[in-house]
This record gives sequence, C-alpha cells and structure tokens, in this order.
Amino acid sequence: MFQVSHIHHIAIICSNYEVSKHFYTQILGFPIINETYREARQSYKLDLVITDNQQIELFSFPSPPARPSRPEAQGLRHLAFAVKDLEACIHHLNSQDVPTEDIRLDELTGKRFTFFADPDGLPLELYEE
Repeated sequence: MFQVSHIHHIAIICSNYEVSKHFYTQILGFPIINETYREARQSYKLDLVITDNQQIELFSFPSPPARPSRPEAQGLRHLAFAVKDLEACIHHLNSQDVPTEDIRLDELTGKRFTFFADPDGLPLELYEE
C-alpha cells in the first residue's frame, strides 16, 4: 500500500536568487539548512526549514520561463502556510512592504485566510489554525 507520512519539500524556481533568498529567509524567517552552488547548472539550491520534517527548496536557473498565469494555471495553485495569529503575520508582512489581500473566510471550515506573493508573484497563503 502507498503511504505518505508528510510532504518533505516544496521546490520553487526563482528569477532573482538574492531577492528570493532575502524574502524567504529574512521576511518569512525560514532558517537555512544548506546552500549549494552547482557550477554545471549555473544554479543555486537553498534548503530552508518550514518544520522539523518539511522544507522549501529554492532554486535559481539561468532564464527560467515565467509562470503562465496566477493562480488558476494548470499545476500547483498556491502554497499555504498554517499560522496561529493571522493578524500578526499580516502586520509583519505589511511592515516589510509585502502587500496582503483582505482576510477571507473559508466557507467549508470557517477558518480565516489571506494571500500574498513572493518576489516572482508565486501565490502564497496564510491559513489560520
């Protein structure tokens, strides 16, 4: 039987490595596990901690194609982070000049959430636990 215990990592390809590295480590505060430059690919790979068993892999590649559209393109729609205090997270993002959408209510769960974007426009969600 196929059994999954958790999502190990989310892989993101960015257009500007230094800008995205700053965003994910300094603004969102994800600690760095490892940073590797792969000369043959002219590519950085930055491993970041989300939780004890979940990571973000941030990649840079020369001239990656742009995302087709936001967020209803086929494929991964968005990445959601569970948070305890939605207002505190929104305040932090806004204080770092990261705009957030208005708070919405999930009609199915009754939970509050909002969206914001990374430096490449990747839709990210804060979902209040």
